[in-house]
Amino acid sequence: MKAPRGHNASAPNTDSTVFFLSGIPGLEDFHIWISIPFCCIFTVALLGNTLLLYVIKTDITLHKPMFYFLSMLGSVDLVLSLTTMPKTLCIFWFRAREISLNACLVQMFFLHAFSIMESAVLLAMAFDRYVAICHPLRYNTILTHSMVAKVGLVALGRAVLLMSPLPFLLRWLPYCGSHVISHCFCEHMGVVRLACSNTRFNNIYGIIVAFLVVALDLTFIFLSYAKILRAVLSLASRDEQLKALGTCISHLCAMLIFYTPVVLSSIIHRFGHQVAPHIHILLTNFYLLFPPMMNPIIYGVKTKQIRECILRLFHRKSFQRV
Repeated sequence: MKAPRGHNASAPNTDSTVFFLSGIPGLEDFHIWISIPFCCIFTVALLGNTLLLYVIKTDITLHKPMFYFLSMLGSVDLVLSLTTMPKTLCIFWFRAREISLNACLVQMFFLHAFSIMESAVLLAMAFDRYVAICHPLRYNTILTHSMVAKVGLVALGRAVLLMSPLPFLLRWLPYCGSHVISHCFCEHMGVVRLACSNTRFNNIYGIIVAFLVVALDLTFIFLSYAKILRAVLSLASRDEQLKALGTCISHLCAMLIFYTPVVLSSIIHRFGHQVAPHIHILLTNFYLLFPPMMNPIIYGVKTKQIRECILRLFHRKSFQRV
């Protein structure tokens, strides 16, 4: 697709500046077929997270810190799905590739801010498991409702604080060459590559944010689970050990699903210059699509209280129809 010629490098960007999202470069002829699994995953993510939030809100037995954190995770997953997938499906179905500069920056802000927030929520859930296993008698005094609310506000505040400078920095960069973003959505480095001025500060800032979020969050999660493992191994019976570890399985699965594609995508982006572009883009879509779909499934299957509440809900609905 031929993009319009850019404007003068010295001219400021205007509200009429338009970018073009290419979708998945090299696989344009297969966009319709690719849209089928994308749409299915998107639908499951919306339904699964909405059901999860409804169950947690309506069942008073789930009004506990662990499930409050889970509702935060479901809310973040909903925002991430709604931020990227509608536009991606429009590209696949209708070739609606145009996106204004302001819309692009808004999408980029929500995409990265809520990805950072998801990492913070996963860290908070690791802390929840640490307190539950290592300090069970103090669980209710440490993780009070006000403490959970403060953790959620801190997670949101950190994400907004770290991401707020990016739209303003990118807003004033000159884009005098191609306006084609080789992606399904606006992500930071995809937009930075189109600038025709020095973008060293943007690159350095992006690396620092990635390090602060992924490296630090993973470090604290690792420390939490090291203490959890030490506490579990000190338990007398094997049954007690398995029961304690069983409460962490869902969270461990959620972390692997979220962090593995993030780390792989970052490595490929920085060092995998020989990797085909569509591989990197598919991997990026994977970490934005797969966790929102899998998290409610994992917690719905692995968490006994949620599983029982969902079964009661469907049983009640079926009974009402009869």
